[in-house]
Amino acid sequence: MKKRILTFVLASFMLSAAKSADRLPNVVMIVADDLGYGDLECYGAKNVSTPAVNKLAQSGIRFTDVHAVAATSTPSRYSLLTGEYPWRRPGTDVAPGNAGMIIRPEQFTIADMFRSNGYATAAIGKWHLGLGDKTGTQDWNAPLAASPADLGFDYHYIMAATSDRVPCVFIEQGFVANYDPTDSIFVSYRQNFEGEPTGKNNPELLYNLKHSHGHDQSIVNGIGRIGYMKGGGKARWKDENIADSITAKAVDFIESHKDEPFFMYFATNDVHVPRFPHERFRGKNPMGLRGDAIVQFDWSVEQIMNALEKAGVLDNTIVILTSDNGPVLDDGYDDKAEELLNGHRPTGPFRGNKYSAFEGGTAVPFIVSWKGHIAPNQESGALVSHIDLMRSLGSLFNARLPQESACDSRDNLATILGENKTSREYLTEMSNTHVLSVRSGKWKYIEPSNGPAMIQWGPKVETGNLAEPQLYDMSVDQGERKNVASEHPDVVAKMQAYIEEVRAKK
Repeated sequence: MKKRILTFVLASFMLSAAKSADRLPNVVMIVADDLGYGDLECYGAKNVSTPAVNKLAQSGIRFTDVHAVAATSTPSRYSLLTGEYPWRRPGTDVAPGNAGMIIRPEQFTIADMFRSNGYATAAIGKWHLGLGDKTGTQDWNAPLAASPADLGFDYHYIMAATSDRVPCVFIEQGFVANYDPTDSIFVSYRQNFEGEPTGKNNPELLYNLKHSHGHDQSIVNGIGRIGYMKGGGKARWKDENIADSITAKAVDFIESHKDEPFFMYFATNDVHVPRFPHERFRGKNPMGLRGDAIVQFDWSVEQIMNALEKAGVLDNTIVILTSDNGPVLDDGYDDKAEELLNGHRPTGPFRGNKYSAFEGGTAVPFIVSWKGHIAPNQESGALVSHIDLMRSLGSLFNARLPQESACDSRDNLATILGENKTSREYLTEMSNTHVLSVRSGKWKYIEPSNGPAMIQWGPKVETGNLAEPQLYDMSVDQGERKNVASEHPDVVAKMQAYIEEVRAKK
């Protein structure tokens, strides 16, 4: 009898082990907001400690030459989730809070790809890709006509847009979370609602953060926003609780789906303005609120990793950590981000910032960990683009994609998993004014533009614009200070021809 029991136990154990070995790996994509290449301790950051991210980097690969497709949020996220360059679809510039859905339901997304291969899928946190069918027509008091559920996500708990734009509410499964039927929600990006205070006219009500430029319209949680909002009641978020809210939802999703393969797109808000982290982080960092926000982001990473370990799926989960674009300091709020740097360089060795055609606009941290599959403590200088994540991850399970979907994405999985250090032959970047840049080998090329040299509407950011071609040798000039275009006309011609080709491609 005992022998039979022992045989049964061993057989059960072996069957369980076999199933575990055959199971598809989970994928958790952690996408920070406005987190710079130089903002993490493992990338050389000063004045801020990020132990959870350090631990993640030590467990896998830290990449040093990875780029978002665009230097702003909406087009960057569009490309990451679709594998398509943003200039191919109109309306992919920084979206207002009442934008209609920019990724259309008929498009095949990275979430569709995972779900069609048996994965549970979730989008949690910042969205900023539009909701509903058409801009300005949403009824925020009813189920939305279009949401991430139409883009392959089984579950979503998202910010309607981004934290400095109304409506300041979460959307869960296509409906305003914690909706208050006694306080209907109205949103406008044209004019204020009668009797509603604004940051411009009622600065005395800005008890949490004051604006430095813009962000002086509706006031939510003592902070001025872009756009006008009325109502919302208990559905309105408190900025200091955003990280706790989305992290709790992410942990719940992991626990609920630990027995099946899952894909989670976890998009944090912390470093994006308005920066107002939870009080347990506030006032703890010498760089002020921006430093506190980075520490809060690190806490979220720790919670995700702890949840994976507790659920028993850490060794079967690929974790990718990156940012949607480069950093910016004064982006509209008086939080002393510039004044309190004290030697910290958010872009690391790179010139420019968010919005810019210089490398600081798109150079982002990129860490990949897969316990037991990727050797620890690696560094890779391979040139990698976010645009390739869709097809690369799809090759994990030989995903079949509809014709013309992910048209700009390429399979680069071997590089992402550290099997080689093969770089992308050409990598394309886009500034906030659609100026295109190209990286290839040691070269960085910025196409000519007649735009101003500095952002004109607030942030102290170099645009990268110049009326003549710019060419930099990144092997010796990461700061893009010496333009050698006149010395290499053949390289300039080749790069410009590539830009014209990739821009014209349908």
